[in-house]
Order: sequence, then C-alpha cells, then structure tokens
Amino acid sequence: MTRRGPEEIEKIDSACRLVRTVLAELEAMVEPGLSTAQLDEHAERRTRELGGQPAFKGYMGYPASLCVSVNEEIVHGIPGARLLCEGDLVSLDFGVLLDGYYGDSAVTVGVPPVRSEDQRLSLVTRESLMKAVQEVRPGKHLSDIGHAVETHARAAGFGVVREFVGHGIGTRLHEDPQVPNYGRPGQGPKLQEGVVLAIEPMITAGSPAVKVLEDGTAVTRDGSRAAHWELVVVATADGPRILGGPVGS
Repeated sequence: MTRRGPEEIEKIDSACRLVRTVLAELEAMVEPGLSTAQLDEHAERRTRELGGQPAFKGYMGYPASLCVSVNEEIVHGIPGARLLCEGDLVSLDFGVLLDGYYGDSAVTVGVPPVRSEDQRLSLVTRESLMKAVQEVRPGKHLSDIGHAVETHARAAGFGVVREFVGHGIGTRLHEDPQVPNYGRPGQGPKLQEGVVLAIEPMITAGSPAVKVLEDGTAVTRDGSRAAHWELVVVATADGPRILGGPVGS
C-alpha cells in the first residue's frame, strides 16, 4: 500500500472536491425524461470548465466520462439515449484527474417518486459505506473494511456484490490494494497512516449474483435493483478523513 504525504493528500482532496461538485450538480438534474447522455455531457463539460479531466473516458476502452447504472444495473452503465423514468434508481459513478492526482466517488439517487424499498436499499448501502469508513485507521486490518460493509448490508437482508471492489487511488485511478466489500475481520495487511482508499459498496435488493453484458455493464442476474456509493478516505493519526470534504458539504 502506498503511503501519501500531506501535499499528495491535499491534491487528491482537491480532485475529490471536483468530483463531489459535479456529482451534486448531476443529482440535481435527475428527473423524468432526462437522457443518461445528458448527464454524461454535463459531467464532462463541467469537469473541463473546473480545470480537470474526466478519468473514465478512454480508460480500458470505456467510451464515456460518467457511469450511469439504472435499476438492475450495478456498475459500468454506459450513458446513451435511455430516458430516465419515474421511480428509476440511478447510480452515478464519476472520477477526475486534476493536477496529476485522481478523485473518484459514486452516489445513488432516485427519480421521484421513489419507492420506499429503493430508498431503504440506497440508505443501507450508504450506511454500510460510512461504517466501512470508520475502519480506515492506522493499525486496522484491510479486511475490517469489507467486514463492516458485509455485516451491515446482510443484517438488513440485502446482497453484497463480490465481483467488484474498492481500491487504492492516487497518481493512478486504480492502485493496490483491492478493497473487497466482504470478509472476516482482522485479516490481511494493517493500514498505515497516509494510505488512501476508495471504498465502494455495491448492494443488491435480491441475489448478489452478477451478469456482465456484452457492452461491459454489470447487472444483477435476478433482475433485482442495486445501489452503489463510494468515497475516498485517508487513514490519519486522528482517524479516517473523507477526502473531498465532509459528506453533505
């Protein structure tokens, strides 16, 4: 695991702030009749206006700047002509490159009116993320993060996707280590001060079994809905610090 110094951490923080700014704008745009391509176009335009570059566009052949995953789509949904409908559950995953460092984050938002079961799925996914964040402390084990996600999500009756994981982040979008959303506590390497991790639980309302479509979009095999939340966190001597600012800022 790479340990980042104070200057590097502040650069990652700036990149994450840009991501969170754009995601907040995208959340406010979500409404019936909006195309997923319009969300993507806004994300790319605003990122460049704010001095950054979209991190996903061209990454391993990905054709867009934003991942928009709707309903049964878990992750890597490609924006296009699809129009959002009332009651859709939309996961927005976005990353940028700014001044040589990456930021990455994801949120799930419902298109009003939102079903109560979808609100609960998204809420529990976000809660599982925040419980995992609390494990990002020097001396904790890497597996403690995934254990926190899995324990909370399963207690609520939801499935935990295993095929996709969180990751280290810094001068590359995806760095070691991988950060699974499951596992036994107290396993694997211990976290050290300055380690920066992107934690991203993907939780399903039904079975966690995944199917990957020809275009690379991952969907639930049983057609149940999924939610996805992600934050970047650094382990500090004072505990976890969410980069990009406090949630809700």
